Amino acid sequence: MPLTLALYEPDIAQNAGTLARLCACLGLPLHIIEPAGFPVGDAGFRRAGMDYLDRAAIRRHASFAAFEAWRRDEGRRLVLATTRGALPYTAFAFAGDDVLLLGRESAGVPEAVHEGADARIVIPLVADARSINVALAGAMILGEALRQVGR
Repeated sequence: MPLTLALYEPDIAQNAGTLARLCACLGLPLHIIEPAGFPVGDAGFRRAGMDYLDRAAIRRHASFAAFEAWRRDEGRRLVLATTRGALPYTAFAFAGDDVLLLGRESAGVPEAVHEGADARIVIPLVADARSINVALAGAMILGEALRQVGR
């Protein structure tokens, strides 16, 4: 069970496509929790994913409940990247089978999803910055997680 990236109801096709390409290049699965704010075959998604989408292991879940059923059956820890996290991602001890969850670009995740995560991590930003692009956040955190698990 490799480290896995999951997107909660992504809003922007280009960000999701970029993350699909990243996962394909790193040999990691990508899970998309629907509904997405765009058709998953959207031109922006395909353009950002380029020809790597054919290599991407993408699994779609009709809802967060369906995703949670899969995750619990697999016995995997849910690590939420959130601006409301207290622990910097570089101080978190990742495991090789963690599921890293990124929220919607427009709204993050609902409170129930936030509270249900096994861990909540943050990318520390300067005081007047709200957030960084979700694709950049995913790349930063996946890089650290892979470094920690020796990959």
